[in-house]
Amino acid sequence: MGLATLIVTNARVLTMDDDNPRAEAIALQGERILALGDTATILSLAGGGCQVIDAGGATVLPGFIESHLHLFMGGNELAHLQLLGVEGPEALTEALTAYASANPDAVMLMGQGCDYAIYGRSLTRHDIDAIVADRPVLFTAADHHTAWANTKALEMAGILQGRSLGTGNEIVMGEDGLATGELREFEAFSPVLKLTGQDRINAGIATGEEPVPTPSHDDLMADLEPMERGLQHCAKQGFTSLVNMDGNRYTLLVLSELRRQGRLTARVRVPFHYRPHRQVADLAGATSLSDEFRDDWLSSGFVKLFMDGVVDSETAAMIHDYPDSPGWKGDPLHTAERFNEIAIEADRRGLQIAVHAIGDGAVRRVLDGYEAAQAANGKRDARHRIEHIELIDRADVPRLAALGVTASIQPVHAPGAMDFPVFPTMNKLAKHRWKDAYLCRELAEAGAHLAFASDWPVADINPFRGIQAAMTRPTYEGANDQSLDLMAALKGYTIGGAYAEHTEDRKGMLKPGYLADLVILSGDIEATAPEEIGTMSAAKTICGGRVVWEGAA
Repeated sequence: MGLATLIVTNARVLTMDDDNPRAEAIALQGERILALGDTATILSLAGGGCQVIDAGGATVLPGFIESHLHLFMGGNELAHLQLLGVEGPEALTEALTAYASANPDAVMLMGQGCDYAIYGRSLTRHDIDAIVADRPVLFTAADHHTAWANTKALEMAGILQGRSLGTGNEIVMGEDGLATGELREFEAFSPVLKLTGQDRINAGIATGEEPVPTPSHDDLMADLEPMERGLQHCAKQGFTSLVNMDGNRYTLLVLSELRRQGRLTARVRVPFHYRPHRQVADLAGATSLSDEFRDDWLSSGFVKLFMDGVVDSETAAMIHDYPDSPGWKGDPLHTAERFNEIAIEADRRGLQIAVHAIGDGAVRRVLDGYEAAQAANGKRDARHRIEHIELIDRADVPRLAALGVTASIQPVHAPGAMDFPVFPTMNKLAKHRWKDAYLCRELAEAGAHLAFASDWPVADINPFRGIQAAMTRPTYEGANDQSLDLMAALKGYTIGGAYAEHTEDRKGMLKPGYLADLVILSGDIEATAPEEIGTMSAAKTICGGRVVWEGAA
């Protein structure tokens, strides 16, 4: 059997393995799990120089899997002005003034997490001008689908007079014929983002293409810092696996350099990002990326697309009109015929597909595409994914299980569950449809596999707050309870995430032979009241048998 290199004792181990659900100690041998059992048996496996960690009676779990995040962007935005919870002119003035003073040399003043109703309404460029007019300013909504710029930024980007954009994108124009400052969807605010000089970081989500011009070695070295900042933030939360939802080869090259230097603290998947401007033939690039990166630390293997926007800006694609916007359902970013073609080709290549689909119209179009792929190529264990599913028509609920589709859900996004208020979001949905919004329990009961995430930096990445949100979320008027019990919530962050990425044979559980990824919590999660779980933390995070995060003693 060999001897252990690291042992955790005095633990309440929840293995997420139904055949052996609990243990009090665990032994690791290098990058794999050696054994689980009672303390005496496990300690007898200690080799020379073996590190022994006393968990102090705390819960030990498989390392958390964050199934949908934006790592490069999130790490970069940790340095931005954080606007979540800032409300009203006085609070915004105080926050932006202090940030501007603390960052006198910033090319642009960037704020992240701005509420759609921060002033009880949407911001205008004049509102921001009243605080800072002589420097460019850009605030991004928490969902990253809308941004607000001041006049200086709009002028510098050349869009004060507007600009023709692709479907689903809008520079909101005022009665004076000039941009109001509100920019809906990425194509609308990307001209302002370009002013930041961070095109290398943003390329993965902006276009999915490689940065232009081709980054030099010095560029790559400079970009290690924001990526590592993001990785450290994730390790602090107990995450050992991350599924990035944007990217390109450059993203993987930055991660590869961190790995070469021994600074990679999590296993990361990066997709081939298929933005609407791409052609089906471009999927050959997805195959090449997947062939180049395919081990347990860095891999690709999937294609990411957007089908629509978000509810708050009415860019999510719906089957029926928005309540206050007769005749408007939102525009899907791909026609049915075009998406079917993409899905068939990606599936034929053996690639997994993950599609952002928030509105019920978008969800249906994606399901139709997956069904077309099965009809064309035959049924296989593809586990294609739908990201978010914030509204779904009841007729489509059983199709998830029938088509083997993974529901990638963010418990923290449900209005009222954590940081996002119930209103005005729920006002964007007809009241009789609230029963079909932000489903979780009912998707699981219908046989869909669930994988949980935060979509960080859209929402707080903290999995403990996510677990609490899944367990204590509100029940909307006329709707069924969508909350989960503790073990179901934990599965969404562990074995559910592993299943979604076809790695349940080696991670997501604590089992001999599995990857040595685990998290020691700050206490006993089973003895903690659901409404208090969000106050817990990761005491130690272990990835590949190495301690990558250790909280203060």
